[in-house]
Amino acid sequence: MSDHPKRIIRKEFETRNSDPDKIRLGNHFVDDFIFDNHKAADIPINALRVIFNIVSIISSAQFRPEDRPKQLSLFDEEFETENNVFASIKIRNSKISPSGSTRQVVEAYEFLAKFKMSWHTSVNAKGKDIKTFGGIIATPSHDRRGYTTFLISSYWLKKLMVIPEYNYVLYNLVYNVRNNKQIIFAIWLTKIPENGTVIKLSTLNEKFGLNYKTAKDICFKFLKPAKLNLDRFNTHSFIYKYKKDSINIIPYRIKMKADEDLSRNIGPVQNLTKEFPDEKYKISRRLIYFRKRYGLQKSEIIQLSHQYRHMPQIRALIEKAFEEFIRTTRLQGIKSTQFRGMNFLLKIQEYIIQIYRKTKMGELLPNGYPIIV
Repeated sequence: MSDHPKRIIRKEFETRNSDPDKIRLGNHFVDDFIFDNHKAADIPINALRVIFNIVSIISSAQFRPEDRPKQLSLFDEEFETENNVFASIKIRNSKISPSGSTRQVVEAYEFLAKFKMSWHTSVNAKGKDIKTFGGIIATPSHDRRGYTTFLISSYWLKKLMVIPEYNYVLYNLVYNVRNNKQIIFAIWLTKIPENGTVIKLSTLNEKFGLNYKTAKDICFKFLKPAKLNLDRFNTHSFIYKYKKDSINIIPYRIKMKADEDLSRNIGPVQNLTKEFPDEKYKISRRLIYFRKRYGLQKSEIIQLSHQYRHMPQIRALIEKAFEEFIRTTRLQGIKSTQFRGMNFLLKIQEYIIQIYRKTKMGELLPNGYPIIV
């Protein structure tokens, strides 16, 4: 079979205007793509963002076959009648790299195009083998408007779209947590029993590609930082304890508060829209000030804007960093507006790190500072 001449595109999907609070990851996809042979793949953070955005874009087309059997037959007619049938998907590059790094975007798509590259076979409703060669995506191409378009085969599309069993994962997890293994751990956490599981040190090391020598090390160097991030940014977290080489991990759901953005920011967040409309206006004006005064592009300010709008503690930290930035430039006798665009953001990021590391949390978790670039 020749792969390239016979590609058939049956459907086109494009980046949504608004992002969902959560996405549904089908268990078949998670088991085959992320946890093949019960081992977690080392998928880079930006490649995980591509996957999360694919699921976000196709979310309105996802279905459980037992609930919508007719939809399954329609999928079969559209995608599983012949070999090499694809859907086309278009994603804004800033969704993959909020800092606007072309290299990060390219590397993410290259990874996914090569990862699990082989012949994939599924059996359609008539018992016919449907074959496709490649990774989860094929032929990614960039355009000048800041988008990447690529193809996804019917084999992987079915695992993402037809979801008899699935778990919810917060869409913004891949933006709020920058450690890819912690995100994959959070996905795994949704699949373990409510009463928890006991796992051996060697098994946990093998499953997540770790290399800790003792259960104490893995608890305090991997599980503890993961828990801190999930407590803050996720709807599910966990407790853990260890005895000799056995680790007991028990998941639990974090109590949700009545806030329209809480699924993105678990913590003491106030409902700015309903309770404090003036505060929301002030926040918007402040972000406009930063953007105009320091020449920030919309693509450059995405991460800072999200953190500033929805996370009061991080907003306060950004303001402290900005105050220190202004104080320092005045002492040096230079104008703060000499730093524009990404240079301005990098300066603020430096001060955020300095201030954060002087806090109690910074002493406990020195690399846990918020990222705005």
